[in-house]
Amino acid sequence: MSLDKATVARIAHLARIRLPEEELEPMAKELSRMLDFVEQLNEVNTDGVEPMTSVAPHTLRQRDDVVTDGGIQDKVLANAPEKVGGFFAVPKVVE
Repeated sequence: MSLDKATVARIAHLARIRLPEEELEPMAKELSRMLDFVEQLNEVNTDGVEPMTSVAPHTLRQRDDVVTDGGIQDKVLANAPEKVGGFFAVPKVVE
């Protein structure tokens, strides 16, 4: 696929990117090369290949879905500038 200067100018306009006239032709060539590479990748047979999230094999760590930070209200409020009734006290922002 090949892009012309007018198409690149339209893409830049839609993306709200200021692209000087002298950079349109080099950008068109570069984008065309990228699209050619994507077309080339589409030709690769990936049947039977499982999708992966990383090139390095690893498994995601999972933890038990339990509350582990409860019962430490005093520690949480220890550095609070002001506290009222076991809660952070903040200035009123709406009158």
